[in-house]
Amino acid sequence: MEAAGTDEVDKLKTKFMSAWNNMKYSWVLKTKTYFSRNSPVLLLGKCYHFKSEEENETAPVRSRWPVENDHVVISGNVEEFRRDFISRIWLTYREEFPQIEGSALTTDCGWGCTLRTGQMLLAQGLVLHFLGRAWTWPDALDIETSDYESWTSHTVKKLTASFEASLVGERGPPSILKETCRRSFEDEGRNEICHRKIISWFGDSPLACFGLHQLIEYGKKSGKAAGDWYGPAVVAHILRKAVEEARQPDLQGITIYVAQDCTVYKADVIDKQCISKGSENTEDKAVIILVPVRLGGERTNTDYLEFVKGILSLEYCVGIIGGKPKQSYYFAGFQDDSLIYMDPHYCQSFVDVSIKDFPLESFHCPSPKKMSFRKMDPSCTVGFYCRNSQDFERASEEITKVLKASSREKYPLFTFVKGRARDYDFTSTPTNEDDLFSEDEKKKLKRFSTEEFVLL
Repeated sequence: MEAAGTDEVDKLKTKFMSAWNNMKYSWVLKTKTYFSRNSPVLLLGKCYHFKSEEENETAPVRSRWPVENDHVVISGNVEEFRRDFISRIWLTYREEFPQIEGSALTTDCGWGCTLRTGQMLLAQGLVLHFLGRAWTWPDALDIETSDYESWTSHTVKKLTASFEASLVGERGPPSILKETCRRSFEDEGRNEICHRKIISWFGDSPLACFGLHQLIEYGKKSGKAAGDWYGPAVVAHILRKAVEEARQPDLQGITIYVAQDCTVYKADVIDKQCISKGSENTEDKAVIILVPVRLGGERTNTDYLEFVKGILSLEYCVGIIGGKPKQSYYFAGFQDDSLIYMDPHYCQSFVDVSIKDFPLESFHCPSPKKMSFRKMDPSCTVGFYCRNSQDFERASEEITKVLKASSREKYPLFTFVKGRARDYDFTSTPTNEDDLFSEDEKKKLKRFSTEEFVLL
């Protein structure tokens, strides 16, 4: 009886926390974010310009996103920016999902924000790996009008049939046009299947390889438990473990490297990439490099703003996770001195991603938010994606240039060095992969907060 009473109290606490977070953050989600038409906007390596009609000779497009001087007609790349931003995968608090093993929790509301932003970081890396940076979700611009049909295989077939019918109605359409259009629809259909598969890997069920339930299981090995707050450095190692343990055939061509003591050991990265994906495939693995860094002491040092902007300008960047104390955000771009981010704190209902054609709308953020760099917490993790070892060499050169340009008289936030960690008398990846941290580190991690920084 006593145990049942405790469960009921926990459920009431969960419902109260979900209601409180939605009251606290839903108005933020609906608040308009204003962009200047005089400054470029950078989003994960892509640059967009919002120009007034007088400054652009092309036909104007009125934006549904507000810009300073809202009466001005916006043209140029506004719609492209909207489509690009909305296409990024948005992972937030959820409620009423299957109970987390070893607890009565059916929501991560109030404690899972860093795990969610870590998921977004990994999701962007997987989007680059499987779909490429140029990919955008076909339904992205319809996200604000919730009354639309989700993109399904049925929809693809219907559109294909309609298009082919229109071609038949024309007089002798060139066969090359038919073939090009057919391939275009086939590619779009394949991309949407892949899009759904990526999202399904982050589903809130024990079977999803990168879902909350699995990440918490890996967190237990580092002394964390469901309901604890996770820091960005800890989450980096949890993601590494999750990718290494994934058994899906599609995921055997990608790995994660986590920098040690703010140092990326190039030979260690290449070693991870060169592990054969299979007896018949000797290509390099793609790698997501995660670098836990600190942007100052107790407060963020504004001298590091140029570093953050430089990193978010690179095509290799998959984002930065950090934010305010105990409030993690996924940073994907900037305009002037404000960072553009996605907020995981809005609590949404559980979506069963195992069903066919599950709704996609709640996995895409309808509007970006902006935050002053000064409000960012100094503890964060930076992510990069490299398709192969040659790509890694090019990326390390470009990232090093950003580090040198932004460090000036200071030491760079992190470095790339030749060789392996063991060459510098450091221990590389633990031989026992189940033991992510030493016993002393596990004790520290139980008290971990954003005010502390743990070198991993």
